Order: sequence, then structure tokens, then C-alpha cells
Amino acid sequence: MNNVYEGKVMWSHLDANMHMRHSAYADFAAQARIVVLDRLGLDLKAFQHLRIGPILFREELVYLREVGINEHLKVTVELTKSRPDGSRWSIRHEVFREDGVKAAVINVDGAWLDLGKRKLTGLTDELVEQFNRLNRSEDYEEI
Repeated sequence: MNNVYEGKVMWSHLDANMHMRHSAYADFAAQARIVVLDRLGLDLKAFQHLRIGPILFREELVYLREVGINEHLKVTVELTKSRPDGSRWSIRHEVFREDGVKAAVINVDGAWLDLGKRKLTGLTDELVEQFNRLNRSEDYEEI
């Protein structure tokens, strides 16, 4: 499964110090999650049909190296923790610059939200099967 998202740093991603602003890292990670989930068949149409969506409880960013304008980034998506039914999960993203240097690590904990009831929910059996195809980290643990 292709668990890598690639994108380019734009002018709007920069801060006053002329490097990528802190919140742009989170934006790249969020886009990477959506793209990789889409590749698994967990696309926005499926979510809209079921009236559910992903929700985050925690987002941790560890900055390692600067990233500048026009750099090409690769962002990985790996499942680090999950319940067997996929109802609760943790994902690790690693952000790499075009020179291969790791620039950041982003860890998120999340679940699925019923958009009508505004309560946590699970996935259908079919979507659980698709979600469980997400690449797992070497230190993956079932919760």
C-alpha cells in the first residue's frame, strides 16, 4: 500500500522567519492522512454517505529540521495503535525534505465521529477491512 503523500512548500506555508510555519506541518500530515485513506477506499464520498468523519483527540509535532520554500516534501502515514475494529487509532507521520533529511514527526490519536449524533462511532465491517490495510509501524500495538 502506498503510504506516502508528496507535496511542495508554498509561499503561504512560510512564517516570518522564512521557513515552514508550525501549523503547515499539521496541514501536510492531515492531507497525507486523507490521501492515504482515500487510496484504501475510505474516501470523502464513503464518509459523506455514512455521515461519519475522522476526529483527532491529540496532535503532537516534533520539529527536527527547517523546511524552506519550494522544497518537495514526502510525508509517510503509519498506523501505530488501533483497536481491532478500527474505532480508535493512532497514526505517525514522518516528514522528509527532498534531500532525504527527516524534518518532523507528527503523532495523532483519533477516532470516527457520527456527524449527525455528534458522538463517537465505528466503521462498517467493509470499511474496517479497508482501514486495517493501512501500513503498520514496526512498533504497532493493538489497543
